[in-house]
Amino acid sequence: MLIYTVHEPPLRAADASPDPERLVFVRDGFYFWAFLLTVPWMLWYRLWLVLLIYVVVAVGLDFALYYAGVPRAAVALVELLISVLVGIEAGTLRRFTLARRGWNNIGIVSGDDVDDAERRFFDGWVRAAAGKRGGRSAVAPGPPPLPLPRTQQSPDIIGLFPEPGANR
Repeated sequence: MLIYTVHEPPLRAADASPDPERLVFVRDGFYFWAFLLTVPWMLWYRLWLVLLIYVVVAVGLDFALYYAGVPRAAVALVELLISVLVGIEAGTLRRFTLARRGWNNIGIVSGDDVDDAERRFFDGWVRAAAGKRGGRSAVAPGPPPLPLPRTQQSPDIIGLFPEPGANR
């Protein structure tokens, strides 16, 4: 399953509630097209600041490696590694740009594809809205969440030593 973050645009003065049509789902993971066609991908998603930083870093690195006398094959390898990094961090770059534009991260959802993630998110959204109104939703309720087992001794610590002061 893939993980998506859900982003809501800033509300306009005339809007009383968010428009579900304008929500953006950003997948977490490797973006092949961002790796293969870095500049057109950034232009497509209007990542202007990210594109400017990418061009400055790429050109600066090319000049620095050229004047350092590094062979052209090594320069090409560095450029390939930068493209791989952009492909890996493409989702983060989109989230950064959305946050800079005032969009709010309103949730995280998983799904096999974006359609499945949207369906899951909006099912939960309809249930939450129906719960706030005190009415019943048109969507059949899903199974209740399973409670996590808790004991008196287990605090909320994540790591190698789950209990403070435990023997190592």
